[in-house]
Amino acid sequence: MNGQFWWYVARASGIVAWLLLTAVVLWGIVLSTKAFPEHRRPIWLLDLHRWLGGLTVGFVAIHLVALVADSYVTFTLADLAIPYASDWKPGAVALGVIAAWSLIVVEATSLAMKRLPRKVWHAIHLISYLTFWLTTLHAAFAGTDRSTLLYQATAALSVLVVTWAVIYRLTHQKAVRHVRSRARS
Repeated sequence: MNGQFWWYVARASGIVAWLLLTAVVLWGIVLSTKAFPEHRRPIWLLDLHRWLGGLTVGFVAIHLVALVADSYVTFTLADLAIPYASDWKPGAVALGVIAAWSLIVVEATSLAMKRLPRKVWHAIHLISYLTFWLTTLHAAFAGTDRSTLLYQATAALSVLVVTWAVIYRLTHQKAVRHVRSRARS
């Protein structure tokens, strides 16, 4: 086995997790903007969002295991669980640690959604936007692929698309609420 196997796994799984997170955030925005009316929304649309979220958590787990298994930069479990515990790029790693914890909180509360008040769940779920930005910054500051043209193009596209989608969501939020309040009258 190649001596850099775990390093390649860590890099690849981190990038895949970030791309999946991008897809989860975008798909969540599509669902929240009512692009598909609720009475005609197939259940698989929400299932896809949930499945992508679960895959994201899985790839983050692979990323963390690979970082611990890699011998080039020594990471302990504490380095990957406690912000600023790492000696290697502590700020950049802390962004990833906080992003991982926020992802876990969003996923855990999503699994417990039926047991939580809707407003509480929604407030916690909004952390997913922060998770995306923290992950993007973590990749930009800690990622060893950040200097490659493919990574830079992918990062720019992801940031632009998510930014556009968030702006779209914010500018169309009142219109959706206004239509709902008229329908109730």
